[in-house]
Amino acid sequence: MPLSFATILGGLVTLIGTPPNIIIAQYRETVAGEPFAMFDFAPVGLICAGVGILFVALFGWRLVPGADEKVDENSSSMDLEDYIAELVIPEKSKAVGQQVRDLYDEANEHDLVIIGVARNNRRLKGFSSSLVLRSGDMFVVEASAEDIDRFRGVYSLEFFGEKTTNEKAIGDLQLTEVLVTPETRIVGRAAIDIRLRARKGVALLGISRKGRRFTKRVRHEKIRVGDILLLIGPAENLDETIGWLSAMPLAERGLSITQHTRAWLAAAIFAAAIALASFGFLYLAVALGVVVALYVLLDIVPVRNVYDYVEWPVIVLLGSMIPLGTALEASGGTQLIAEQIVTITSGYAPWVVLTILMVVVMTLSDVLNNTATAVIGAPVAVDIANKLGVNSDPFLMAVAIAASCAFLTPIGHKNNTLIMGPGGYSFGDYWKMGLPLEVIVIGVAVPAIMVFWPL
Repeated sequence: MPLSFATILGGLVTLIGTPPNIIIAQYRETVAGEPFAMFDFAPVGLICAGVGILFVALFGWRLVPGADEKVDENSSSMDLEDYIAELVIPEKSKAVGQQVRDLYDEANEHDLVIIGVARNNRRLKGFSSSLVLRSGDMFVVEASAEDIDRFRGVYSLEFFGEKTTNEKAIGDLQLTEVLVTPETRIVGRAAIDIRLRARKGVALLGISRKGRRFTKRVRHEKIRVGDILLLIGPAENLDETIGWLSAMPLAERGLSITQHTRAWLAAAIFAAAIALASFGFLYLAVALGVVVALYVLLDIVPVRNVYDYVEWPVIVLLGSMIPLGTALEASGGTQLIAEQIVTITSGYAPWVVLTILMVVVMTLSDVLNNTATAVIGAPVAVDIANKLGVNSDPFLMAVAIAASCAFLTPIGHKNNTLIMGPGGYSFGDYWKMGLPLEVIVIGVAVPAIMVFWPL
């Protein structure tokens, strides 16, 4: 259920992580001289999240087609055979001192088969199931690239070629898949014969040969036409190497190397930054900026990746929409919208007006970026509250929740967009579960706001 949990995590939990909350907090500081505190969003957000998750888990998932029903049968690139690859056992690995058979259960959990062991640059005969493992030994395994990486993390193993000659940071290495054609330079030869790693700084990590196994070391195996090679190396070297080999690159599948040994360090740095921001020691933007700087300094994320992962369209959009929101407010546009809503709801109780505001903002967020929606909705909410002569805080809270809950379209929130391809969903699949989910959010949020943020 990729759609279900991605939208719940991305939209329903209106706590510290959503840009609309930051926009609303900043706007309240402009209007009232004091922003919302870090966890002021938590009571209403947790209630909405809890009810939404229950709905999705019990009923909502039935409203969307299963991912396997939507996958394109022609997308054969996603159904590649398993690779035969080698994993190096370093000194600190939990595998040292164990017999090979002791690792079979864990290997089965990761859909991986240990088909042999190499020691002193020589592959031992058979499966070596009773062999006591030493530092420097190599597992010869058969599995998908993703399962190999996960198994590697459990025992703190290393890919062959992960430690490059120039000690390139692990995070700066990439995996890529290429198809061997009759014109490929390496046909009939092994990676060690053409000194692939020494000449190009790229190592042959695995070979997929239509499910067939071989008994030699991976880099000693003669390559055949039709083989699929899994290469590892610095990003800037891979394109050059593929051209030099005259191999055919396969479609990008998002393969990456996980730095399992630094996972706790990365999580601890992030948690510390959130704690500092939560207790008011640092502004959230500054705290997260420090996190990124530390990730770069500690080689958790390469500088190149930091630049690549910046979402420039979002930055441009925000740069365009914030002046638009200011212009609407300065020109009287937000006041006009507020007057229209108040006029239409004349004579109704303030909570009815608050409900209508949520419907309007939520609908707008389904077709517009949620941050931009918050920029436009915040001044409208304050104008409505002023005209009704009531507290503006519940109206601002309603905008924060409504702007974050965009479930009707794949363009309403980037999480919706990201899971559209992997989930095999179409544009029309979103409203089937999104519409009842939005109705439930409004039905739960309005009473919760009235309790925690009285008018």
